[in-house]
Amino acid sequence: MTQELEAKPLSGARSRALWLRNTLGLSQKEAVASATMTATGDNFFNAFAIYLNATAVQMGWLMAIPQLFGALFQVLSAWLGNYLPRKPLVVITARVQTVVVLGLSLLALTRSADSVYWLIALAVLYFSCINFIQPQWRAWMGSVVPQRRRGTFFASRTRLTMVASLFIFMSGGALLSLSERFDVVWLGFAILFATAAVGRGFSSRYLAQMHDPDANPHPAGRKGFLQSVKQLYASLGDKTFRDYSFFVAGMQGVVAISAPFFAVYMLRDLQFTYIEYSLNSIASILTQFLMLNFWGRFSDRFGNRLVMQIASLLIPFMPLLWLFSTNHYYLICVQIMSGFVWSGFSLSTANYLYDIRPHKSDFAVYAAMQSALGAGAVFLGAIMGGLIASAAPSIVEFVPFLREIGSPLFLVFFASFALRMAIAIWFIPRAVEPRVRRRPKFLQVIYRVSRFNAISGISLDWLSVTKRSDTTSGSDAEQEPPVASDEKE
Repeated sequence: MTQELEAKPLSGARSRALWLRNTLGLSQKEAVASATMTATGDNFFNAFAIYLNATAVQMGWLMAIPQLFGALFQVLSAWLGNYLPRKPLVVITARVQTVVVLGLSLLALTRSADSVYWLIALAVLYFSCINFIQPQWRAWMGSVVPQRRRGTFFASRTRLTMVASLFIFMSGGALLSLSERFDVVWLGFAILFATAAVGRGFSSRYLAQMHDPDANPHPAGRKGFLQSVKQLYASLGDKTFRDYSFFVAGMQGVVAISAPFFAVYMLRDLQFTYIEYSLNSIASILTQFLMLNFWGRFSDRFGNRLVMQIASLLIPFMPLLWLFSTNHYYLICVQIMSGFVWSGFSLSTANYLYDIRPHKSDFAVYAAMQSALGAGAVFLGAIMGGLIASAAPSIVEFVPFLREIGSPLFLVFFASFALRMAIAIWFIPRAVEPRVRRRPKFLQVIYRVSRFNAISGISLDWLSVTKRSDTTSGSDAEQEPPVASDEKE
């Protein structure tokens, strides 16, 4: 297509129509290829660590360190985007990530004595690549897709991503269960990660073929690094935003205490098969996705503050539900309930952030500060969770009445419950009802199952789009950064 355009001069309108049609088609293919990577790669990070006999402390590291580096690389990407063209940044990083995922496949084949440490290092690179790409990809797609076609295009992309992710995720669980039956689980993981590398390889190829209509950064809009840091710090001067940010970050941090150990509990303590493990996770994906529409209508009618308060009171009880039964079907029901609650929490907190930011302020600054605080809290929470899980067997042995509990990991779940409740009780009286500003239409979202991260498992990213409230001709839609909606227990 590119050669045709170069060989035969075309009118501006016709040329734009050709590259636009070509780029949108390639973007749909890239969505499926990228889903192949996320559904087979990071969806099984925790499971792979458990297979490698990672300790409780190492499970905490696997969650904490990659998340922290990922947040730092997202900030780095946003800054570099002021000076470097975004398409090469995206393509080169995607190709680097292909090599990283291939390294995971080789790690499964070699199974060296220090495999867990290599896994943590590769996970750091993996999540750093994902977060580095995100701001550039978001800006790129925002400039490519015409405003009048955004709802239709992104709805189609959503369906492709959802179907591909669920199919491949289930296939991955079936493959691991089959390989477990023949005692070659290492081979199953090697095939999974090799498939992820192939998917990312095709993804990077499609990205390289896509057109970027606004490739070069604009010098007039550049911000120095210190200026950006000052803006981030100044955003905390607003009390409402400060309370909100500490609440969301705090909740993310205390969830991180228990999050990686649900996989440990299912695979190591309950001896779930990999297909049962996958089904358990898929229950939360489907519930969260299907309930977004319900919560969108509910929040429009009753306000985001009420939804946040309801979700905040229910979230602490999610880990306690795991204590009552080990039945696989019961735990699927727990995941369904968890998906329902976290769907409301994620949507309401995203909309609440949009509402409370000062008028005509830089929304990206507020979103970046909230993400940075969340990454720091997750790092601390994950480290704490690893230490509690490591000490739990000794505590149970030392305290007689605790010997009756089903698993020492229940202490981790209870610690997360208590701290979640404390944060909810602290925030609820501080939550104010902001003046509701014009928000993007709920159904116009970019959605993708982005990764199975160590916080909880499934992350859903979306980018809301709508017309600006002004009447400027040809103005782009107001865009919000994707909100990582982590499906947590």
